[in-house]
Amino acid sequence: MLEEVERWLTRRSWSSGDRPLNRLTDARDADPHRTSVSVVLPALNEEATVGAIVATIRRELMEKVRLVDELVVIDSGSTDATAAVARAAGARVVHRDAILPRIPALPGKGEVLWRSLLVTSGEIVCFVDADLRDFSADFVSGTVGPLLTEPGVQFVKAMYDRPLGDAAGQGGRVTELVARPLLNLHWPQLAGFVQPLGGEYAVRRSLLERLPFPVGYGVELGLLVDALHTVGLDALGQVDVGVRVHRHQDGQALGRMAAAIYRTAQLRLSRGHLVRPALTQFERGEDGFVPRTHAVDTEERPPMREIAEYAERHAA
Repeated sequence: MLEEVERWLTRRSWSSGDRPLNRLTDARDADPHRTSVSVVLPALNEEATVGAIVATIRRELMEKVRLVDELVVIDSGSTDATAAVARAAGARVVHRDAILPRIPALPGKGEVLWRSLLVTSGEIVCFVDADLRDFSADFVSGTVGPLLTEPGVQFVKAMYDRPLGDAAGQGGRVTELVARPLLNLHWPQLAGFVQPLGGEYAVRRSLLERLPFPVGYGVELGLLVDALHTVGLDALGQVDVGVRVHRHQDGQALGRMAAAIYRTAQLRLSRGHLVRPALTQFERGEDGFVPRTHAVDTEERPPMREIAEYAERHAA
């Protein structure tokens, strides 16, 4: 590990318990305009878990204390009761297709995160995946905390254990097999991040609006790499929030995720063209193995500050 990263680990890695809630609310109240907080949950068919997450954030961070200003669920086309459950629990729900309708929406998590900047107003934006179980408000207060108390910090990722069934620490298979090797080989300054692909992180809006967003699974790696190049390692941090329990993908879905992440890395390495943006996988059928070819996400959205509607909204 680079000496620079070793120093960074001692300066920019914290635990959620390092900053009590009263310290965070005091920091927020000292300058509420610069420290307003929006929490965004991207959601697709998450009726089983989204309600508990929303209810916890609202109860612990909006009612008991005033840390979060707005809580928004972006529904990316759910066919179940995700929207109704989230709304009943206290979130504002916005459908992905209702945001920036002049640009047809593409499928993918990154697309939803990008569009969320147009329907939120906080100077700090905190993203939380909607499939978490046994959710703790520390996922929000922990990642938001350094942005309220450390003026030089602009981007904070959550770090945690990821059990796979009964096996501790065996989740995050794409992280260990794809993302971590890529980062260590090509962006060794980012080798200190425990969960580089984690979906829980908080970022200053002034940084987010300057970054391009891969529309699919590559969004977390893309944002992290581009943030490094935009503001430098010392502006990045991570906070230990304990354990993350969520729904795991099957092997083929993980393969598609890995291909999208590799493509995101390849584009940043060369800023060139991916020759064949497709991945062929195999499924056993009645007559043997059948090839199934899936497109790899190749689209990226431009920095939000280049979108006219966003510029007009912030000029108003």
